[in-house]
Amino acid sequence: MADLGDQRICTRNDLQKFEAEKTLEQRLPERSVLDVFIASAARQGDATAITMLMTGAADEEPRRVSYDQLLGMIRAAANLFSDLGGPSPGVAYMLPSLVETHVTLWGAETAGYAVPINFLLQAESIAELLKASGAKILVALGPHPQLDIWQKALELRDAVPDLTLVRVSPPGTPAEEGVVDLGTALMAQPFDHLIFGESRSGDDVAAYFHTGGTTGIPKLVAHTHRGQLVAAFGGASMCGYQEDDVLTATLPLFHVAGTIAAGLSAFMAGTELVIMSPAGLRNPAIIEGFWRLVAQHKATLVGGVPTAVGAVLQVPVGDHDISAVRAGLTGAALLPPAVGQRFTEVTGCTLYEILGMTESSGLISIDPLSGPGGVSSVGWPLPYTRVEILQLNADGGLGEECAVNEIGVIAISGDHVSPGYRNPDHNDGVFSDGVLNSGDLGYKDEQGRIYIAGRSKDLIIRSGHNIDPAMIENALSTHPAVALAAAVGQPDSYAGELPVCFVQLVPDNQVSIEELIAHAQKGIDERPAWPKEIHLVDAIPLTTVGKIYKPSLRCDAARLKISNLVHAEHGLPNAEVEVAAVGARGMRVTVTVDSNDEPRVAALEKELAGYLFEAVVQLRNAG
Repeated sequence: MADLGDQRICTRNDLQKFEAEKTLEQRLPERSVLDVFIASAARQGDATAITMLMTGAADEEPRRVSYDQLLGMIRAAANLFSDLGGPSPGVAYMLPSLVETHVTLWGAETAGYAVPINFLLQAESIAELLKASGAKILVALGPHPQLDIWQKALELRDAVPDLTLVRVSPPGTPAEEGVVDLGTALMAQPFDHLIFGESRSGDDVAAYFHTGGTTGIPKLVAHTHRGQLVAAFGGASMCGYQEDDVLTATLPLFHVAGTIAAGLSAFMAGTELVIMSPAGLRNPAIIEGFWRLVAQHKATLVGGVPTAVGAVLQVPVGDHDISAVRAGLTGAALLPPAVGQRFTEVTGCTLYEILGMTESSGLISIDPLSGPGGVSSVGWPLPYTRVEILQLNADGGLGEECAVNEIGVIAISGDHVSPGYRNPDHNDGVFSDGVLNSGDLGYKDEQGRIYIAGRSKDLIIRSGHNIDPAMIENALSTHPAVALAAAVGQPDSYAGELPVCFVQLVPDNQVSIEELIAHAQKGIDERPAWPKEIHLVDAIPLTTVGKIYKPSLRCDAARLKISNLVHAEHGLPNAEVEVAAVGARGMRVTVTVDSNDEPRVAALEKELAGYLFEAVVQLRNAG
């Protein structure tokens, strides 16, 4: 059983003491993911592991699954997958958040390896992921009035040779020829032992997670059992999860945050997960009833991606008793300071940030949930791991360690770092001698806390969804009138960033913005990646070696956005907006207004606080 320590980690001294008292091997005897569930069931078998809410209605009777029951279902699923796929089968799934999703994920990792799939992708992209992963079993949600998952599954069966379909449907759903019903098939398997021998463990691959924003050949990140266990252990210890904690589970289970930080970490500590409907905080009814549900289930830990937390905070708590809440947690995108401040005002607790990455088995660092909280900090590295801030050399390689408060590239090492991509050709520049180049820019303060300062990658992060700008650029570049396209993230107070694109036309060509948007949408299979705006420019800025210079374009995108906000929405036509790619948050916006506009400054400052950049509002005649 994992030893999470007797005292919660609050400070760096606590973390250092935790590491010094025992080795990782002494604290983490588990060798497989299955061992986690065996240990939790042995310790508290009758305790609730998962509370499943389907609608969140006030009169709903939730489904509750104990740790004993969950362990049995995972064993049965592993047995089923072994029966269907033979030794070490690859099991993909397209499922919303359900008890069956957890059973499928952990059962697949026990028998072979899991391939979590974002079911919002187009069938063609999913087919490429299945082929690249080698998965021969696909578990999918059956026919549903709002979701088209099953229609995609039937398409995939035709597109991927020898694919076995397993359907998740309510009891009593009529059988379908050539399709395995998960519920019926599980009941035919042993729940108390594995029929195929030992569980996968150690350095065996447990899962392949696809990275967001993939185009063309999918990039599949390998997770090992050891890597997931170390990440989960780090999450449980830094979050201070306890057996009496109740965590609102709102993140999808095709994302590492939902599977590790809000999944395996919690199970390792014996925490209860409350799954807030299959759609989580994408369900408007859950947003509206969030505080009622928190009070009803006596949740101690609440959270979600920053955009979702921001939406929840717009709903009044009313007379609901949320005094059991001890902390909030958020990640997948940078947290606007205004959202963190509002969370404290509403709950009386701190909203803590988590830094994770698919390539690090889901977690890198955490601002300890029992500590004082560090504004805009993602805390300290997981126990027994290392995070360094390294200088970026002129050749693109990583150099010496940066000084305190010096911005550099975040590099991670430890047993939780992935062994690499399924296609080793993708490893170059990311994995080297056990060190993971995150592509994120950051710095450390005097206390060793880590801060995110931007990205050396050009990924656009929209509400935690990673968008590869090449996806947008490639789609637009197929239009005959387009000479060059450059996609960047434009600041947005809700989503953090929205994709916009700058387009340089072929000389003597003309095309409307509407035609370009329609053309882009046809070529982009991820709806969140559709550009919100397209701007025609005379020339796209290039570096001396001919590469698109995106820092300049990101500043241009921000200037367009904030200028419209300042001039039109706040009625300050004479205000000047300057944007520079500098500062601790990677961008600084300076708005200069006339002295007679001083009464409007407070409202403008409040609105700008909802963005991720640094904002300065100054008077034109100020000394």
